[in-house]
Amino acid sequence: MTLPTSVDETASRLAEGDYVAERSLATAVFLTLRMRRPLFLEGEAGVGKTEVAKVLANVLGRRLIRLQCYEGLDVASAVYEWNYPRQMIRIRLAEAAGQERGTPADAIGALEDDIFSRRFLIERPLLDALNPDPAGAPVLLIDELDRADEPFEAYLLELLADFQITIPELGTIAADEPPVVVITSNRTREIHDAIKRRCYYHWVDYPDATRELEILRVRAPGAAEALSREVVAFVQSLRAMDLFKAPGVAETIDWAEALTQLDVLALSPDVVNDTLGSLLKYQDDIARIRGSEAAGIIEQIRRELHKEGGASPLAGRTDSRKNGRGR
Repeated sequence: MTLPTSVDETASRLAEGDYVAERSLATAVFLTLRMRRPLFLEGEAGVGKTEVAKVLANVLGRRLIRLQCYEGLDVASAVYEWNYPRQMIRIRLAEAAGQERGTPADAIGALEDDIFSRRFLIERPLLDALNPDPAGAPVLLIDELDRADEPFEAYLLELLADFQITIPELGTIAADEPPVVVITSNRTREIHDAIKRRCYYHWVDYPDATRELEILRVRAPGAAEALSREVVAFVQSLRAMDLFKAPGVAETIDWAEALTQLDVLALSPDVVNDTLGSLLKYQDDIARIRGSEAAGIIEQIRRELHKEGGASPLAGRTDSRKNGRGR
């Protein structure tokens, strides 16, 4: 599938994959595709950074290659390693054949060239992303780079700058067509400037209420419209508080879907208390919000929604009838 030719088309293509992107993010994605530069997405957990790469692979019809970073990640797990058992078998077979008819010097050199050829190479995600593909260059997702150790970043510099990897025994392997590279970071530590200089940088922030409501309409279409408005308003209120971990968009979607499964049509203190585990992931935050605090937030958002003309006529009620649900 061809690449988008404008920012508007990029936003439309992302929307085809059910991703509601603000214009600045659509611009960053468009420039990444047009300029063939890696895209570095930084922001809080759960704001949709990883989803950008998944949606891009889907709407472009490309293969998604994902490298999930973690502490202790090294070249053998991320780039390549030699298939040592297979190399040893090849050496033993050559030794057996050599004992029968003698081993000339040039045969030894040929054996060395053979065991260090690509057929004995185990390709990990970064090297695999350089391989040609009939559908087009793959989308390479380097997810949560901040979880990896700092020395690992040095391995990425050659790849991000020239889309190539140098293997001492084999030489340099370069991509015929550069992959679409998306790097994400939750900013648990700072990423080195050398990485960021090679990328197009974009900070993915929490969405405002209008965009978050649109996200719910797309990603949780079974939720009633009035419920979705209350969910968004409640989450926006939580993000204004000093919580240990504010809920991300992923948690908003999960909570709306959980409430839908419970046939909830409007928030109530009891419903919030029973389902906070879908929204908040730390006990201290849950304990702080549960009870009177949740009731106060619900009362406040009801007043605000009433002023805006978006109050729910079913405030405080739940309904077990499936046909009571709507968008």
